[in-house]
Amino acid sequence: MSFYLYELPTAGAISFGDFLYDKSASYISEVSDTTEARANLRAVLKENKRSDEKDFLRLVKVLDDYIPKLCGIIAAVNAGELVLKAEPIFSWRTTLSASFFHSSPRLSVPSLAAELAFTLLTYAFALSNMARAVVLSLGTYETEYGISDADRKAKDERLGFAVTLLCKAAGVFEHIAKEVMGDWDAARERAIAAGISCPHPPDLSREVLIGLSKLALSDAQNLAIRKLLTRAAFESTISPGPPLPKSHPSPALAAKLHLECAALYSSARALVKTPGASRHLVPTQSSSKSKFKLGFGKDKFAASTSTQDGADEVVPELRRYLADEVLLHNALAHKWLGVDASENGGSQQSGVAVGFLTWARQDLEELKGGASGVNIGVVMERERDMREERKARVQAEADSVNVFLKGYKRMNDSMAFQAVPPQSDLQASIPAGRMAVAIRPYTRPVPAFGPGSAEYVQQYAEALDSLAKEDGSEVESATSLPPPPPPSGASAGGYAGAGSYF
Repeated sequence: MSFYLYELPTAGAISFGDFLYDKSASYISEVSDTTEARANLRAVLKENKRSDEKDFLRLVKVLDDYIPKLCGIIAAVNAGELVLKAEPIFSWRTTLSASFFHSSPRLSVPSLAAELAFTLLTYAFALSNMARAVVLSLGTYETEYGISDADRKAKDERLGFAVTLLCKAAGVFEHIAKEVMGDWDAARERAIAAGISCPHPPDLSREVLIGLSKLALSDAQNLAIRKLLTRAAFESTISPGPPLPKSHPSPALAAKLHLECAALYSSARALVKTPGASRHLVPTQSSSKSKFKLGFGKDKFAASTSTQDGADEVVPELRRYLADEVLLHNALAHKWLGVDASENGGSQQSGVAVGFLTWARQDLEELKGGASGVNIGVVMERERDMREERKARVQAEADSVNVFLKGYKRMNDSMAFQAVPPQSDLQASIPAGRMAVAIRPYTRPVPAFGPGSAEYVQQYAEALDSLAKEDGSEVESATSLPPPPPPSGASAGGYAGAGSYF
């Protein structure tokens, strides 16, 4: 089973103490700890880049340690307890930007908001890649002859864990788009006004991020379908083709789940193509409804002439992956609609069954021929692995479709004698899709220190109680206290004195 494998970014070295002024000298150790956590993240990312054995769990743990500390820095800056000496510049090597020879451009991006965005983006990548690693470790256990019910149940649970990881990754992508990009936009405007170069790669585009969220959710739905069919898959391996085993779930349900997958992948593909297409808006005089004309076309290899400004489009292998998944899940939906027509519709639906299965076979043959791919550019090993995984799945599904088609066609030609409707009639009978999974909204962790942290809130409450007892009036004592700490999800760009540095 094929899933998209993200290339992880790398980060440049930085010391938070170089651009932060601690006027009260109360955050010296915390700033140092944050720099150390950032250095650990950089080291793990570099190790991941060089090593053939990827340890995504270790990366997730390092990010779980760094993100609360980064949130603490942001909260302290927002509250004015830490002051920026100058706009911080963070270096990240982007991995979604298309460029010559598939090289990942290194960008220098200003603001803490950019650092938070890239860090959370890396977190979502790691969760998705870890889910993929879990799935690969399971193999095709559902078709193994000697597997026990206990082993199958244990592996089903691991499959469910991978679904959870992907739903969580979808939530992180969505959180960046909806909660972090506003701060990033404000920081970009502030930096540009100050004369600081500020690239805008597609990695930090709302459309791309929402597209990646849909991609993760559709991958999770794909796994949920597999989990639904694991028990029936073994029986189908022993006795392939019609009739379906009694343990098989409703084929109509399987079709609707695949249709929703195809719709999600299609939406994701449209969204990730948006940044590149929007750069090619050109004025027209022939349209009274719009001042611009948007150019569309096949996915092409995009190149950037300036790594500092960022590339216009996302990497082509991501676009190809999404296009192939749309075609694959439409084919599987047609397969199960055909099976449902024959199994539950009686002899009167035999022609419909043959029509849908013929349509599915055509889609799979197109995938086998690589019609949605582009033969331009360098094919990286990472993409080659994904292609091989999809090739194996497409071949297995094509074999299954051929078995069903042969059986149902024989019945229709010998007993039912029903006409095979054209694709236009079949298209009109296709139902709406159905979701089996849900996004897991991501909530930013409580800051490790500073305003909003557990220790800070406790100290504030203790000070409030102490002053209330001394003065005998909670109202009067509260006026001598600093304002209460802001919530942990406070803006990363709207800190006190933004634009005026120490």
